[in-house]
Amino acid sequence: MTALPQNLASAVSSAGSAVALLRNAQARPTVFPVAPEFSNWRSEQQSWRESVALLDQSHHMTDLFLRGSDALRLLRDLAVNSFENFTVDRAKQFIAVNHEGFLIGDAILFHLEKDYFDLVGHSMAVDWVQYQLESGDYDVTAERDGNSIVRPGPPRLYRYELQGPNALALVEKAIGGEIPAVKFFHMTSFSIAGVRVRALRHGMAGQPGFELFGPWEEGERVRDALLAAGADLGVVPVGSMGYSSANLESGWVPSPLPAIFSGHGMDDYAAWLGAERAGSLAGSFSSNRIDDYYVTPYDLDYGRSVAFDHDFIGRAALERHAENQRRRKVTLVWNADDVAAAIGSLFIPGLPAKYLSLPKSRYGLYQADTVLSSGTQVGLSMDCGYMANEQVFASLATIDVSAAAVGTELTVIWGEEPNSSKPQVERHRQVEIRATVAPAPYVQFARSSYRDR
Repeated sequence: MTALPQNLASAVSSAGSAVALLRNAQARPTVFPVAPEFSNWRSEQQSWRESVALLDQSHHMTDLFLRGSDALRLLRDLAVNSFENFTVDRAKQFIAVNHEGFLIGDAILFHLEKDYFDLVGHSMAVDWVQYQLESGDYDVTAERDGNSIVRPGPPRLYRYELQGPNALALVEKAIGGEIPAVKFFHMTSFSIAGVRVRALRHGMAGQPGFELFGPWEEGERVRDALLAAGADLGVVPVGSMGYSSANLESGWVPSPLPAIFSGHGMDDYAAWLGAERAGSLAGSFSSNRIDDYYVTPYDLDYGRSVAFDHDFIGRAALERHAENQRRRKVTLVWNADDVAAAIGSLFIPGLPAKYLSLPKSRYGLYQADTVLSSGTQVGLSMDCGYMANEQVFASLATIDVSAAAVGTELTVIWGEEPNSSKPQVERHRQVEIRATVAPAPYVQFARSSYRDR
């Protein structure tokens, strides 16, 4: 088994606890190594609602290519999802939990060929799968292609997202004919600019579209063809600022704190995992127990993806969680006057509130802000920012069922006390911001679109 040079276990030991390590981590939050804006993030956000957005996903995610006769068995052993009818040219959201049934992470799993898969996403789920492969007995070979922050040279694949009401028309124009019939989260292939392109039928914030991918060397050629085909269809290249905020509309929490710092079997994993992949923790919620930051799949509305039709790590514990679903994912719409006052505190003498950057205000890889109901904690706000299409500042949160009804008035505590030593944290004071419970996804079109699928 390949050990990484400086492991998570030693980093936690040096810091005194997992919470202390994450709270004061010097690493930056997730960086998207593409241009922040091609025009401006407000117009770029609006493009996936009004015309068609072109997003470059080639650089910020990790790919783990798995090939071998035991590849499917490895994935089944680790995922809460069912693999019935998971044939070639299909994809799914891969969700993994620890032995206690708490979420480690999720990613998108592509079934590319017989016995050949590509797991794509943040490193949390990818690391877990790679560790289980290296420590287990599987006839599988793995090839890891890290994101452009850690990888020398270009990525193995280009990956472009086309989303919006004109996305399908753009693809048809680019391929010079009708799109092959393909269901949601199924794949097809066609030719663009003389090269074969694989395409996942996908949707972002409920809008129709495709995720296109192929060899990196062909990526610029394909992108130029897409821009040319979309010139009269309102195609808008979207930078990292706009792209990073799209999840607020779709209702996906991108990086819950992974349940890897405690629990059965995690000592060996911490000895294997590199300390640089620990991440950073931000937000007003404060507990010395790392377990208090963990969530279950049910807390994030992944229950519909859980299938107890196979054995997997954490199954017995997850069955117990299924019988006691205490929290629910919601959107919290922050009070406009309170948000304006927090931003306005920058212009008033005295200690200001924590800076609210737009469009996304998460300042750690994992965000955990306290949510109160009449002074009692009822949940965690986990990702926040501004949606230009809705003209609201909102967050995705997991809230006690008793306080999760649409229209319920709650309070988010914004800012840390005491201030941590993360480089992105300035001296500030905590403020209370009123918030109203709304559905997740927030956008009605996205809610009906995803549920229909």
